[in-house]
Amino acid sequence: MSLVRLKIKGISYSQTQNGAYALILNEEEGDRKLPIVIGAFEAQSIAIALEKEIKPPRPLTHDLFKNFADRFQIVVKQVIIHKLVDGVFYSSIICERDNNEEIIDARTSDAIALALRFNAPIFTYKTILDKAGIFLKFSSKEKEEGEDDSIMVDEILQEGEAVEIESGSDTHGYREMSLQELHKELDKAVASEDYEKAAKLRDEISKRK
Repeated sequence: MSLVRLKIKGISYSQTQNGAYALILNEEEGDRKLPIVIGAFEAQSIAIALEKEIKPPRPLTHDLFKNFADRFQIVVKQVIIHKLVDGVFYSSIICERDNNEEIIDARTSDAIALALRFNAPIFTYKTILDKAGIFLKFSSKEKEEGEDDSIMVDEILQEGEAVEIESGSDTHGYREMSLQELHKELDKAVASEDYEKAAKLRDEISKRK
């Protein structure tokens, strides 16, 4: 079966259901997107790996795994999303140590969080992308109004079972803050290890740049 390389477009949150997240993957040589509903902790971990400016004072679980793997010279070579059953994605982590390759089953969100930390490529099979990949198109008006992929999360949740995760902070209030205020709130969020809030603040800061 043919493998398709994916890149991370970002993490989107629902406008109608607080705490609902979707990881948006994009085929590297195409326009199809693969949205995967994930939990709050995994969303935070992936967001922190994407946003290099956020430095947790203590290692998160995926950071701990990376440190452990480095210490014992284990390398994550690639991640493959290899199966889709009843709306659930299944993934494998391809690891190598002393020239011996091992394949480890993992939740897709965990596998991607680790792939980011190891700078490992992410793949899926063409058959999965054909089945679950979608095209996302916005009108000119929606683009001008700054619409993002958050609407996609609502569509996913309507089609499948909602993931039970903690409610996140409302990001609408951040739009009224100045950049200086956003940076102060970001520092506070990181210091208190509220990475969900930190990721959203960082997202708002990125939009201003």
